[in-house]
Amino acid sequence: APACTLSGGWRMMNTRNMSEGTIALMKVAVLQTDVIIGEPERNRERMLRKMEEAVSAAAGPDVLLLPEMWNTGYSLENVTEIADDAGEPTRGLMSAFAREHGVNVIAGSIANKTEEGVRNTIMVFDRSGALAAEYSKLHLFRLMDEHKYLSAGNSRGLFAADGVPAGMMVCYDIRFPELARRLALDGAKVLFVPAQWPKPRLHHWRTLLQARAIENQMFVVACNRVGTSRESEFFGHSMIIGPWGDVLAEGGEDEAVLTADLDLSEVDRVREAIPVFRDRRPELY
Repeated sequence: APACTLSGGWRMMNTRNMSEGTIALMKVAVLQTDVIIGEPERNRERMLRKMEEAVSAAAGPDVLLLPEMWNTGYSLENVTEIADDAGEPTRGLMSAFAREHGVNVIAGSIANKTEEGVRNTIMVFDRSGALAAEYSKLHLFRLMDEHKYLSAGNSRGLFAADGVPAGMMVCYDIRFPELARRLALDGAKVLFVPAQWPKPRLHHWRTLLQARAIENQMFVVACNRVGTSRESEFFGHSMIIGPWGDVLAEGGEDEAVLTADLDLSEVDRVREAIPVFRDRRPELY
């Protein structure tokens, strides 16, 4: 069935009426790509080309997700010089792309120079090209010296994609279950996670993402980069996970575009079947 636009910004794809109500599908596309360390101009050119390829598919996505720090890579020693300045030029490029193609863009995260220092920041653009939300990584990863060069964010990443409440976390953030739970309590049904998660910790990556999905009964859409950057290797294995913890799509170790249709009503069904949120006892923890 063709997509249709409803009041309130919802874009319902392949909808059908059933006794339990209307089921809506959100098609997500995850751009698992390599990143060229320290070369933002080349990275912007490559990413725009990959995005064009993704939206040119027969059934275009509703949401595009890019990897972490795709503009600069982890070139932290000179990140102040090569980072975007107050979000530009990434802001202008992604806004124009979202508007031209009528797609929501979760622009991974970028090195972004602010008055508070350089932050690892996600910017979200809606179908009109408007900046819908921003989130800067809360937990800085000491093993890659982030704390020496970057400034941590100070607010949660809750936003709406076509009216669907969603949350954002960046890479190392997924090791902090309190943040994912807070986003779920705030209403998030989908959690988007851009990352540069290196070898050899594939087991951690897969387990943590599935745990965040299962314990919060929500979709998790995670984009990890591939390739080699100096001494670090990145294994990809981007994942799209359902609220039961089932893997809907998973990448390998090469560049790829992963897609899946998220049946948003499944979140409500799972939360009703196992009422974790009603059975919580927060006064004891």
